[in-house]
Parts: sequence; C-alpha cells; structure tokens
Amino acid sequence: MYKLGIDVGGTNTDAVLIDENLNVVAAVKNPTSDDIYTGIMGAVDAVLADSGVDRAQIAQAMLGTTQCTNAIVERKGLAPIAILRIGAPATVGIPPMVDWADDIASVCVDSLIIEGGFEYDGKRLAEFDEAACRAFFEGVKGRVEAVAVSSVFSTVRNDDELRAATIAREVLGEDVHVSISSEIGSMGLIERENATILNAALYDVARTTADSFEAALASEGLADVAVYLGQNDGTLMSVDYAKRYPIFTIACGPTNSIRGASFLTQEKDAVVVDIGGTTTDVGVLAHGFPRESMVAVEIGDVRTNFRMPDLVSVGLGGGSLVRQLEDGSVTVGPDSVGYLVTKKARCFGGDTLTATDIVVAKGLAEGVGDPALVADLDPALVDAAYVEITRIIEDAVDAMKTSAGDVTVILVGGGSILAPDQLEGSDNVLRPENFGVANAVGSAIAQVSGQIAKVFSLTETPRDQALAESKQRACDEAIEAGADPSTVEVVDVEDIPMAYLGDALCIRVKAVGDLML
Repeated sequence: MYKLGIDVGGTNTDAVLIDENLNVVAAVKNPTSDDIYTGIMGAVDAVLADSGVDRAQIAQAMLGTTQCTNAIVERKGLAPIAILRIGAPATVGIPPMVDWADDIASVCVDSLIIEGGFEYDGKRLAEFDEAACRAFFEGVKGRVEAVAVSSVFSTVRNDDELRAATIAREVLGEDVHVSISSEIGSMGLIERENATILNAALYDVARTTADSFEAALASEGLADVAVYLGQNDGTLMSVDYAKRYPIFTIACGPTNSIRGASFLTQEKDAVVVDIGGTTTDVGVLAHGFPRESMVAVEIGDVRTNFRMPDLVSVGLGGGSLVRQLEDGSVTVGPDSVGYLVTKKARCFGGDTLTATDIVVAKGLAEGVGDPALVADLDPALVDAAYVEITRIIEDAVDAMKTSAGDVTVILVGGGSILAPDQLEGSDNVLRPENFGVANAVGSAIAQVSGQIAKVFSLTETPRDQALAESKQRACDEAIEAGADPSTVEVVDVEDIPMAYLGDALCIRVKAVGDLML
C-alpha cells in the first residue's frame, strides 16, 4: 500500500509516494499551473512514472492546497452568505463585518442581530428570539448558499447557535451550508464571527477543490483512493470535514513542511525554515507539531481568532529579484518571478537576476541551472546579495525564538539552497534528504486531529469534569475528521484560569490519531 502526498505551492507542486513503512520511494517537483490542477496532475504523472508503482497499490491521497487562502486574498469564488448574530441587545453597538473592505464584505446578502445568547458564566443574556430567527432565514431563502451563525459567549454555551442552525436547515434545506462560530473560533465575539463568516463564504471553494481533486485522481486511474486534505495544525481531515470547515486549510502548506521536517530529521523541537520560490515561512516545531499562534491573525485583511500556526513569512525565495541600488547596496525581494524562475532566472537562460542566480554563481547549488550563464556577475555584487539573503533568514529565525539561546534549525523547501550551512543563533543547521519536498512528505505522513477550546464556569462544572469532557470532545472531533478510533490519543492539554471572568476556566485540548485504513 502506498500514500500519495501532494502540496501545491506558489512556485511548484510537489508530490511524493510513501510506502507502508513510511519510506519515500519517489519525489518530484512540477511547476504550479495557473489552473492549479494541471500542475497537480503533472506532478502525479511524474511521481508515478518515476516510481513505477502500480496505481492499484495507492490507497490514500493527501492534498495540501492554497485555494482557500487565495480565494480570500483575491476575493474570488466566495459564496453569497447570510449572517445571523445572536446577542441583542448587548452586541448591537458593533454590527457584523464593520471593518471589512467593501470588495469582500459584498459576499453578505443580508445580516441581522437578534436577541439571545449567554453571559460569560453561562447565565442567559436574553431569551432566544426564535420567531425573528426563522423570519430572517425565510427572507434570504433562495439568495444564499451558506449561513454564518454566531452568538455572544458561545464558547461557554452554544445552545442558541445550535438551535439557530437547526432552524436554518429546516427553512433553507440541507444544501445550504451552516457555519457555527463555537465550532471554529475562540474567545472574542467579533474575531470569532469573522472566522465563521469566512468559513461560510469558502463553502463553494472547498467543495469545488475537493470534488475536482477526486475527479482528477479518478481520471488518472485512482478512483478508489481515499482522499484527505491538509489542515493548518499539521494534520489531515476527510473531504466531508474539509467541506464543513474549509477555513482550517488556510496555511496548511507551511504546517505540512513543519511536519515533514520533523519526520525527515526525527527532531521534535526546532525552528523550521521553509524557503519556496516566492516566500520564506518560518515556524516552530514543538513536541512534533507546529506551534499555534496565541494572537488574532489577519487573513486577507480580516481579523480572526481561530486556530492558526505561529509563522513569520518574509519575501525571500528562489525567484526573488536581486537589485543593486545607486548607493551600491543590494536588495533581495520581496518581489519575485515565482514559478517562472526556471524561465526568467539568468542561470536558466533568462534575463532576470534572482536569488537562485546568486547561489549558482557562488557554486552553492550544484545541478541547478548553468553556472556559465552567471559567470560574468560582479563578485562583490554576488557576495553582498548572499549576505543579504543570510541576514533575512537569520532575522526571521530570531523573530520566532522565545529565548536568546541557540536553536536547531531545519531547512526545507526547494529554495533552501539559498541558506548557508551555518546561521547565527543556531547551533545545528539540518538539511535532510528530500528537503525539497518536505511539504508533500508532511502531507503524506500526517495524522488526523481534533481540537476543542471551551470556557467552563467552575461553579457549574468542576475542573476534573471539564477536563474530561474536553478530552472526550477532542477525541470525538478527531474521529469525525477521519481518525481510527483505536489510535486516537490526547497530545496537548492547556487550562487557563480567566480571573477577569470570575471562576471561568478556558480549556484547550488536542487529540490525534492515525488515518482510518
């Protein structure tokens, strides 16, 4: 049995085949295409040809994709939605999408704030206005494809959200997707609501991506393959789960690389530097999984607070443009030729000076391009550019460190040929075998996870009971996402007293398990 791992990046689409003993038997890089799927199928064809593996022996296919991220950033393919907030009269002062740009706020067909919701301690704020809820959904029937439902302090009690979701399905039908904020975000009504709105708006994108991927695999003779999508905590989810929570695919590429870096080096704690053709993503490997961000994160200028990896991204990649300014200084990036690097870089016969040309000229990238084509570069320019490349990487690593001590750094991604073998602030720089396709490796070997973040009132629920309930819910989430129940285990538990809310306790639990075979 083999696993097929695919990761779509801005420059290359990487594919790997991994056998049942988790050995990488074939790995390829194929240029990412404008339509995404041509690049995917090119990578699949290449990895199958390279391996000689019988298609019938491939049981699982995993895809890490930027489709949802691109849809938000580019404002394309987003579904028309309706927004219902439960929280009047307490929350009417700030309406939904109040600070959204017009070009993305236009996805909302209609919105309403109705009475209902709870206080921080679980006491009812106001009675749920079921009549207003039903009337609102009747008013948007036939005009929307998805609904976002949020409620004040729904991370404490989500009774009203669940009731509103039930009414939405009764009125609008099962074909209309319903996103519930308590299943997506954490504390903070506006940011949690924003994440829920994005999740609802991404419904069409996620459905199209998943269905097209399955259809494309079928056209390659892989019709009976179990398909999974990468999510942004370094784990996988089933296609049905991805359609419900497409927002969890955002930033899955860097997290796949972090998990792949851990697998390829057997390191559990390190800083991972993933250098592609356009950008460098730096994240932290903590206990074998990507470290999560503890602050609100902006996606396409929308402020959210759902689960996201802790990353620093800088404009450095193999295709980054190199310029010498009038004062003699040299800049590298942030603009890039991206996936056209093999056509436009000088070492490939083009006329654009890129970061790849610099390392080729220095003799640090054997087998890449033609060194003769960059032999005329001024050595002083080459050295200055390489110093700038190194500085950018070292600054990004330093930004992710939590102490002044040296750390282990793992270099992955096709563009990591740019990085030197020694970095300031690191006592050990690793560049493992198959480093160029670590993202696809991370996708192929990933487990399935479930997470829960909930606020409990200790007056109503004792701490031990709250922990037990949270662990069980996290395990249930993992199983629902596609994990084998017999392999699911809790890997992280965090409970934070919230003194400003009285006797409240915020509990975060993560459970992981192997894919169901």
